[in-house]
This record gives sequence, C-alpha cells and structure tokens, in this order.
Amino acid sequence: MPSRTTPTGCMQPRRFCGLVAIAVLLATSLLAGCAPRPSSRGSRDEVVIGAALPLSGALASFGGFQKWGYEHAVAEANRAGGLLVGGKRMKVRLILRDDRSDPNVTSSDIDSLVSSDHVNALLGSCTPPLVIPGGLAAERAQIPMVTGCAPIVAFTSAKRWRWVWDLFFNETEVAELPFKLLRDDGVATNRRIAILHDNGPDGAVVGGKLWPQFAQAYGYTVAANIVFPTDTTNFDAGVQQLKAAGADIVLIDAVTPQAVSIRKQMAAAGVGAKVLVVEKGAEPAQYATALGSLAEGSLVAGYWDPSFPYPGAKALGDAFLAETGASESQHIADSYTAAKVLLDAIQRASSLDPDRLNDAIGKTNAVYPVGRIVFAANHTAALAVAEMQWQGGQIRVVWPAARANARLIAPSPAP
Repeated sequence: MPSRTTPTGCMQPRRFCGLVAIAVLLATSLLAGCAPRPSSRGSRDEVVIGAALPLSGALASFGGFQKWGYEHAVAEANRAGGLLVGGKRMKVRLILRDDRSDPNVTSSDIDSLVSSDHVNALLGSCTPPLVIPGGLAAERAQIPMVTGCAPIVAFTSAKRWRWVWDLFFNETEVAELPFKLLRDDGVATNRRIAILHDNGPDGAVVGGKLWPQFAQAYGYTVAANIVFPTDTTNFDAGVQQLKAAGADIVLIDAVTPQAVSIRKQMAAAGVGAKVLVVEKGAEPAQYATALGSLAEGSLVAGYWDPSFPYPGAKALGDAFLAETGASESQHIADSYTAAKVLLDAIQRASSLDPDRLNDAIGKTNAVYPVGRIVFAANHTAALAVAEMQWQGGQIRVVWPAARANARLIAPSPAP
C-alpha cells in the first residue's frame, strides 16, 4: 500500500494515517471541551468586564452615553479600591468595543471578548437589534451579562434567557403613556391618530400593535399606520400619508437619525400636530441639538431624570455635567445601573465563577438611580416610566403629576 505524508506528519499507510488523524481530532475535541471557564482564565489580580457598544453608526447617539455610564460605574469601584473577591481586592478593567450599530459585529465582538480577552462578565449594547445578538453570544459562552436599553417585550420574545439580565421599560406601559397624559390633562383634539414606525422589534411592537390597541381602548381613530424599514432615509411618502390622515395626534417610533429626518420632512411638507410623540429617537440630546426649535413640544417616554427621588439620581446627572459639560441622557442612568448591578453581584458572590455570579445577579434587590431593581423569573426588571417633553431645549417631566416638573405644552409650539 502506498505511503503519503498527512497533515500530522505521518509517513505510514493511508489507513494507519487516517486512524492517527482521527485520534488527533478526538484529542483536540476533548481538550477543547475541557477549556477552563472564564473565572479560571486570565489574570487573577483583576476583574475583566467587556461590552460591545454602538459608538458609531445609526445608534451612536445612545452608545456614547452608555460608554460614560459603564465607565463611571467602573471608575467609582476602582476609586474605592476595587472589588472584594474571594478575600482579595481586585481592580476592574473595562474593555469596550465599537459594534458600529451592526448586529453581526455585536455578536462577533462578544465572541472576541470571551475568547481573546477572557472577560469574567459582560454588559449589553443598545436596542433589541443589538442587545439580543450580543445576548445570544453571551448565552453560548455561558457568561453573565447585564444590560439596559432593551424594551422588555422584545427582549423576552427572543428566548428564555439563562445568562442575560435586562433592566429597562415595558413597551406596554410606554405605549399607553400618551393616552393617559391626554386623558388626565384633558387635551382637546379631533381624536384622530397617525402612526409612523420602523419595522424593528420594538417599533413593530409599539407602533404596529400596542398604539392601535390603546387608541381603540381610549376611543381614538387610527387614521394611518405607516411602517418603514430600519435603514430608510427618505420619508417623503410616509410624511404625505401623515398629511392626508389629518390627525391632530402623530405617534412616531424611530431611532434618532430617522426621527430627526422625519421631523424635518414634516416641517418641510407643512405637516403639523397638536400632539407629537417621538418614541425612542427623541430621547437623547442629539435629537434636540439637530432640530433646534423643531424639537419643541416633542414627547417621549422616560425612566430617569435627575429630579426623581432615587438615591444617586441627581448626583449622576451632576457628575455627567461636570465631566462633559453636555446635557445628560437617560442612557447614562440605565447603563450606570446595569454596571452597578453587575459589580455589586460580583462582590456579593465574592467569586468570578460564572454560575455563582449569575445566581447573585438574579438575587439583586436594591435601589439605584433608576429605582429598585428586582429581577423577575424572565430575567427582567421593569423601570417605572414617565412622559417627558422637550421645552426650551431641555427635557421636562410632564406626567404623572406626582413626578412632573413642568406643565404639558399642547398644542405643540413647533411648526
């Protein structure tokens, strides 16, 4: 029987070489299966936490605030001497990657953080299209992840989570807010509603399902319900449909760049609204900066404000202003809290073992700048929400009355 050289360097008959190759593959597989968990890899002198964030691309307006929130929490921990783990003080190292607002990059970034950087735990990205792929990568690696910025219905619809924990708002509560506000403030309208929303996971839930349901329940007529792809940049056709609907109330669900484009195109087409809700996209300061006076009167749901009566709520806003000189965003609060929840769980577990850490996260019960965090069986903690409005270049709380620091402006002052 002729001989040949195999990839293993075997100079034997083919059958013998084949058996050697199989043995090598089996041994390699066994060794791979015995690869140490993250708690037993890397430096024993530090805690390594990783995150993939949208620092560029369509969602960069959220990612920059998340970056600050994560870094601020880690800096606080390190100024206090680090975390006490197994009787030893360890500093925390935070590794951030830019997922470029691309779900595929989010997933590959998490894989790299686990395989190359040997992280002990993870923090999430922003919005379901990014949080969910990153979470699925964390699940595959069996590494605990704590995240905000993923509305709960979209998050729980993806899978039954074991390693990923989400603290954010419930879309059902957010979708009902404008109707509660209109009812409680007695705003007079023609009771016609026009909806314009993207086809992403949260846009489809809020705009495609919940807003129409609440409109019917509160006695409004949906005159138009317009859906667009998440990568659309031209909204002329949709804006013309809004105009034809003749609705006093316009409800929009879109990310910030799209929300800005829609608002500009509405103004250019002479489309106004007595009540304008711009969910998701109107939250960060970039919305108001890009639009100037056109942002006036826009409503958006919120879960944090420096005026809220939670420990550290005001201090967080003050710290952001002192460090950056810029207007704060709610995303400094959910990201800071997600990081704090993770850091506190590491100290309670006093271990970097993934199972022990994951169990400690699930037992979280403490008050943070966004309120009390207690995770339900579906790995979510729902944040209390309020309705906010852009007034004079500032975001103000206008509902509920117990939290309000400004009165609702309606009709909207912007053209």
